[in-house]
Amino acid sequence: MNFVAMDFETASAKRDSACSLALTIVRDSQVVDEFYTLIKPETDFFWRNVQIHGIHAEDVADAPKFPAVWAHIAPFFKRDRLVIAHNAPFDTGVLRQTLAHYGIGAPEYLSLDTVKTSKKFFPELPNHKLDTMCRALDIELEHHHNALDDSLACANILLQEANQFGTERLKPFVRVQG
Repeated sequence: MNFVAMDFETASAKRDSACSLALTIVRDSQVVDEFYTLIKPETDFFWRNVQIHGIHAEDVADAPKFPAVWAHIAPFFKRDRLVIAHNAPFDTGVLRQTLAHYGIGAPEYLSLDTVKTSKKFFPELPNHKLDTMCRALDIELEHHHNALDDSLACANILLQEANQFGTERLKPFVRVQG
């Protein structure tokens, strides 16, 4: 399998307030690279978000704004590329609204939500949150709500599902974004 697992953290409830992003790149069913960056949002930090992910305004004071990050990661978001996320509507919404905030056109790419695949393949679990799935599948999740740890965990969830259930059973979950 070839895909990119994406995870955003936001400064507030506003979807265009990305303050960190991680990508985990998988080629031939192996993690081959990772990307992580803090992002300086153009909004104030809300205490609840800080409580969840631990990123403060002073942490991102010298971080790039999203357009500089996008220049680096845009090649991963192409029509034939699969980008996954755990709770993909959140992460794809952050990407779409942050791009719109800066007047950057949203790309077309393939998307898959590992929450949906997890609900299908593991209906017996009490919930399908990232930490619950990691415990159930014995996947390491060192720092939940650290974008890099979360994106790696998401990648490993999909790899385990593909190994256990086959890639053909994952295809119905793929959607076009953009």
